Amino acid sequence: MYRIAPSILSANFAKLGQEITDVIDSGADIVHFDVMDNHYVPNLTIGPLVCEAIRPVTDAMIDVHLMVEPVDRIIPDFAKAGANIISFHPEASNHIDRTIGLIKEQGCKAGLVFNPATPLHYLDHVLDKLDLVLIMSVNPGFGGQKFIPEALNKLRAVRKLIDASGRDILLEIDGGVKVDNIAEIARAGADTFVAGSAIYQAGKDADPHRYDSILAAFRAELAKV
Repeated sequence: MYRIAPSILSANFAKLGQEITDVIDSGADIVHFDVMDNHYVPNLTIGPLVCEAIRPVTDAMIDVHLMVEPVDRIIPDFAKAGANIISFHPEASNHIDRTIGLIKEQGCKAGLVFNPATPLHYLDHVLDKLDLVLIMSVNPGFGGQKFIPEALNKLRAVRKLIDASGRDILLEIDGGVKVDNIAEIARAGADTFVAGSAIYQAGKDADPHRYDSILAAFRAELAKV
């Protein structure tokens, strides 16, 4: 099963609740929530109050990607605000195993995120505790960037690790995902696809729901895999 996770970073924040409702009604599966702190990454986005505000709007899973350092302090805030999955970067934690444990203690699923140049060896001792592995196919910080092809090799490597583990772990990709490359990304092993501008900037007012056409195009490509 493939899951599409629109990143609300590219949505119209003047009507964020409606944007989320529309994209889920059009067939998206997960709400991807990008948190940047202008420290770990060179941008500043949204925090727990926004997560809390959108939680009553949708029953969909909220997937919070923390691009913040240090990370432990803010995890309980997002759990309380209604996050279902909380993912973090290994570079942002002094004790990766402890951070994973903190996320689980808060009642959320835990994910680990790998930037384009971050090695996968962090998975060696914690894969059995993770619910999600997120491969960044751009350097984090800004939307609309071009897909880095080397991410496909990382996906293949992580897919082998997940399959060998026998565990139900989501393998997510984030950055530059478009209609013309989503099938290739899926063949490399991804099952969950974050897309921001490719979805939110493609909404057509003529659709009964603005995002029907673009999400149908994504699904049609995935059906070819």
